[in-house]
Amino acid sequence: MRKLVFVTQQVDPEHPALAATIPKIAALARRLDEVVVLADSAVPGALPANCRARTFGAGSKAGRGLRFERALAGELRERPLGVVAHMAPVFAVLAAPVARPLGVPVVLWYTHWHASPTLWVAARLVNAIVSVDRRSFPLDSSNVYAIGHGIDVSEFECVSPEPHDGLTALVLGRYSEAKGLDVVLLAIRLALDRGLGVRLEAHGPALNDAERTQRKELERLAAELELGDGALLGEAVPRRELPALFARSDVLVNNMRAGAPDKVVYEAAASCLPVLASNPVFDTLLEEDARFDRDDPASLADALARLDPSTRAERGRALREQVERDHSVERWAERLIDVVERA
Repeated sequence: MRKLVFVTQQVDPEHPALAATIPKIAALARRLDEVVVLADSAVPGALPANCRARTFGAGSKAGRGLRFERALAGELRERPLGVVAHMAPVFAVLAAPVARPLGVPVVLWYTHWHASPTLWVAARLVNAIVSVDRRSFPLDSSNVYAIGHGIDVSEFECVSPEPHDGLTALVLGRYSEAKGLDVVLLAIRLALDRGLGVRLEAHGPALNDAERTQRKELERLAAELELGDGALLGEAVPRRELPALFARSDVLVNNMRAGAPDKVVYEAAASCLPVLASNPVFDTLLEEDARFDRDDPASLADALARLDPSTRAERGRALREQVERDHSVERWAERLIDVVERA
């Protein structure tokens, strides 16, 4: 029986950051006899029939670690194809000493700019590392395989903007300093001063004290810039509302720190929504005129001014085709299983 152990933090279709993990697990399940998901917590009924969820939540880190090791050891009795640790390097660090001596490969999926000491250890313990792009893994390693982002294209359809005046620029994601939202607000002010009828709509969660502080600072900046109705700093939206949000927008703006290719860029592209982004890793997805300098508000204001409504449909279809070809969840699952089997 072809079985895979998949380790993630939460299985929750309503989670603002981790809900997109579920289509990835489902794509793996379509190709395997069984996927066992080890998670801190799991919403019942969220996974396909040939998936089993085992939770290891506990009141302390030590307790979670012990419960995780016990759950993993139980799943290794009937040897799986491998163990995949999703985003959290600590899972790979805990899994490798248990799985690898039994000949079970451990593969880490990681796509972020943050290179923690735990990641450094994990990179040396695992059999292989998979990421969106070789540049989306922050350490120098010859053991990194680029497999795309894994977007469930079926969740998104090509959309046309609802009738409205001016230009609506959408920003989605956590209120993290790494998102560069201060530069986006400054660019909106510049664009308005130049006579461009543009409005910013931002939505995302603030999941910790640093992000809550960042949101307050952004609200103060928006007030200082006298943006008024030109900038909405809203709450997170459920994934099911994303297609409607894309439909009422003209462009997605992404100013994430280099090294972390936000999945929302690919989701917007799958909806045929044009994207402006600063991250160099998007050079294989976006045309040069759709990219801007991360720390330069004028560069983003120029990119907003370059948007041509008459070419939106053509550019949007081309973006969706690229996502289908290189970043769909089906291609992601195929490539991941191939890496695990060769590890």
